Amino acid sequence: MSDTRKIIIDGNELEVDGAMTLIQACEEAGIEVPRFCYHERLSIAGNCRMCLVEVVGGPPKPAASCAMQVRDLRPGPEGQPPVVKTNSPMVKKAREGVMEFLLINHPLDCPICDQGGECDLQDQAMAYGVDFSRFREPKRAVTDLDLGPLVETHMTRCISCTRCVRFTTEVAGITQMGQTGRGEDAEITSYLGETLNSNMQGNIIDLCPVGALVSKPYAFTARPWELTKTESIDVMDALGSNIRVDTKGREVMRFLPRNHDGVNEEWISDKTRFVWDGLRRQRLDRPYVRENGKLRAASWPEALGKAADAIKGASKLGGLVGDLAPVEAAFALKQLVEGQGGVVESRTDGAKLPAGNRSGYVGNACIEDIDDAKMILLIGTNPREEAPVLNARIRKAWAAGAKVALIGPAVDLTYDYIHLGTGRNALAELAKMDHSDKHGVPGVMIVGQGALTEADGAAVLGTAMATAEAGQSKFMVLHTAAARVGAMDVGAVNDGGMDAIQNADVIYNLGADEVEIGEGAFVIYQGSHGDRGAHRADVILPGAAYTEETGLFVNTEGRPQLAIRAGFAPGEAKENWAILRALSAEVGAQQPWDSIAQLRQALVAEVPHLAKIDEVPENAWQAEAAGKLGKADFRYAIKDFYLSNPIARASELMAELSRGAKARAADQIAAE
Repeated sequence: MSDTRKIIIDGNELEVDGAMTLIQACEEAGIEVPRFCYHERLSIAGNCRMCLVEVVGGPPKPAASCAMQVRDLRPGPEGQPPVVKTNSPMVKKAREGVMEFLLINHPLDCPICDQGGECDLQDQAMAYGVDFSRFREPKRAVTDLDLGPLVETHMTRCISCTRCVRFTTEVAGITQMGQTGRGEDAEITSYLGETLNSNMQGNIIDLCPVGALVSKPYAFTARPWELTKTESIDVMDALGSNIRVDTKGREVMRFLPRNHDGVNEEWISDKTRFVWDGLRRQRLDRPYVRENGKLRAASWPEALGKAADAIKGASKLGGLVGDLAPVEAAFALKQLVEGQGGVVESRTDGAKLPAGNRSGYVGNACIEDIDDAKMILLIGTNPREEAPVLNARIRKAWAAGAKVALIGPAVDLTYDYIHLGTGRNALAELAKMDHSDKHGVPGVMIVGQGALTEADGAAVLGTAMATAEAGQSKFMVLHTAAARVGAMDVGAVNDGGMDAIQNADVIYNLGADEVEIGEGAFVIYQGSHGDRGAHRADVILPGAAYTEETGLFVNTEGRPQLAIRAGFAPGEAKENWAILRALSAEVGAQQPWDSIAQLRQALVAEVPHLAKIDEVPENAWQAEAAGKLGKADFRYAIKDFYLSNPIARASELMAELSRGAKARAADQIAAE
């Protein structure tokens, strides 16, 4: 039953939900109310007083619109709708008074402040600030905090909006920040001088409305008006977070989150945000050919010729699709390799995902289903490492009353959960139980890659699907590789799995760096970074990274999204689909497309749902057969969150974060 109320805001009458706050009602009416502490994804603090409005007939003083609900307003004497004014003289005077208070102790750092040009305080001082100060007392100064290598602090600029404290405790689930002291001595601090231990901490940089928290790696490298901004998709995990890539010339300067309620809300993980220095280092910028055991630089015609000769002379040809390859490249590789009688494989970690059954490798749940779930079961997955933003969403559901259970080794997930067991026996016990009591209760079961990569992965998947079916729960497979679902959609799989590839005498490796390729095979490597795959290669064809070409990526819930090119690949490196198109002509089986648009038309003709950008297709439910489970404990797919792909391994900052995480883990063991 919705409780709609009529309300008049600045002369406009509108109907809104009674549970809405006045600031939200003003947004519905298209009226912007200034604010510093209010944020729609955090709890209400009501402590900056910038959002003051006048409630006609209410108390003779301005009211904080973020902390007052529409249903709290009294109607007029004849029952008329309540009236709110956001631009009356009383409101203007009140906001100017608040702004003057905020600026008492705020330093005049604007020319040298890293937030300059995208600072809420600057913007609102333009509207409500005065051009002089009545205060002659010295300004207070606060010592800066050391929050670690990601967030730089200038705490003298802090206006105590507490957004960072609320984010870290409510969303990230850590308790290291808080406010101490009273009155003029109140300051935001980290308890006991601790650094932040979270892989979501970079979001407090975006949340801070002043320059108190800024990005340490990005600091003093660019101004916002110098940057070219491109809306794209992240590939550091399989969530497909919506990001904005900011470039200056040819360099990527930073990544910022974009709001997408269905995927990442407005958060991104620290790996997503800070991996940009990995795009500059250890790049492959020209073709290489191996001669007498050593790689030497070569020209494109020579490298393509050598690769084509190997493909034509292969008795068994195999193609590998790596974790960061866009759908178009996977499709082109499959077309090329299968045209030459070879086989391709995208399940490079050996995951037993069923080809052709989309409900088996994606599931039938959307990420948004977690919000309304009352029961969430995690099987063989540690979402805090595998998809931190998804983990924050599970935490949000938990905070709203959902019960979370885990089958797998006990880890800190930032929320309480019922630990059902560590291995297959706990799953088998669960499968035997009667689940009829769960009918009608919204639930989501999330199965991780760690549960599916062992020998009995297919049995684990089948058992989990049968259990989800018995409890009428939604089912989701949480992938760790951004390219996996898209590659499975275009059918880049074969019946023999990875064994068929390891037996090939020529292997075309499209950016698969997590795979050990045995001796004896001739390896053609196409990728962006000099990582494990390039070290094993006989021919290297330098490709573009995810910010350097336009491509489709399908996220873990099966939603196709478009990553847009923000810059150009370094040196002689080319876009991935273009390399495959050029090679196909050398092999004598020229691919029938000359542009990415034509390639995408061919792709959509074969896989129609990839045309529906940003929509989650309905998957027909088809449970896999539940085979015999093994006895072992589950192992999680990601060993080191910060070093999970070649771009992250090329980043100096990720290496530092990885060292810090290892040191913290070692300290905890010693202390117990």
